[in-house]
Amino acid sequence: MSNKFLCWLIFVILCIIWGSSFKLMKDSSVSLSASQIAALRIFAAGLVFLPFAIFHISKIPRKKIGLVILSAIFGNLLPAFLFAIAMTKIDGSLGGILNSLTPICVAVIGIFFFKDKIKKQKIIGVLIGFLGLVLLTVMPAITGEKSISFDNLSYTLLIVFATFLYGINVNMVGHYLKGLNPIHVATVSLAFMVFPTAIVLWQQGFLQLDFNKPAIIEAVTASAALGIVGSAIATALFYILVQKAGGLFASLVTYGIPFVALSWGFYDGEKITWIKIICLTIILFGVYLANMPEKNKATPNDVAYTNS
Repeated sequence: MSNKFLCWLIFVILCIIWGSSFKLMKDSSVSLSASQIAALRIFAAGLVFLPFAIFHISKIPRKKIGLVILSAIFGNLLPAFLFAIAMTKIDGSLGGILNSLTPICVAVIGIFFFKDKIKKQKIIGVLIGFLGLVLLTVMPAITGEKSISFDNLSYTLLIVFATFLYGINVNMVGHYLKGLNPIHVATVSLAFMVFPTAIVLWQQGFLQLDFNKPAIIEAVTASAALGIVGSAIATALFYILVQKAGGLFASLVTYGIPFVALSWGFYDGEKITWIKIICLTIILFGVYLANMPEKNKATPNDVAYTNS
């Protein structure tokens, strides 16, 4: 299997996982608070990885442990809480647009803070993909097919901040943790998050919930699944993708999420219009442009495919 094919396979899998995670988040919000959902999500992910982390932690240099922990804080812990809180107050479509700021944050932080040299065509590709995603969300509102609520706009800053944290984490993993096994980084980093999230669950009265109620069980199951699949497994795959293909390409996963969302909508009986197809084509073109190989040496935020 070539490295390029493997990277695209991981890319598609991540799109499916994260594209479906909003449904699990919505199912959890019926009976759990935003803080309980976020804490349970990361706690479940860390708990699953804890047995592996016991063996993997010795493989990580001591001087890198702090960075590994920061990776979990910036890439999982804080964004989980920021998204969970924000999505209780803002429209899901608006949240999708804001989430797609991640590749832009990755590029901006890489250029200004890590001195990366990213080719103009990649930046243009990222912006074209973002434009396609904005059009995909806004056009149904313009045609009257759907409406987008702009109430509680202050909560949008939480998601913007989360994408900024994602940008820091992707660059940090790409520059400072590139030589480490991504599975080791994922298991150890999330395992450390068991302790703070356990405290949050205790303070938020999670143990006092009535677990005899089916609605509570369903919400807890959805949050745990969100953590195990959407955080634990997805984080490991994402770190592999960052190391194999570069941070900028890996962050473009946020542009693939609408495809999954539309697929779920089609499954539920929603119509796929020509406008949606055109917008998706624009997004795909942006991803293609941002992923075009360069003749010059790639940076940690560039795509660096090598056949194996």
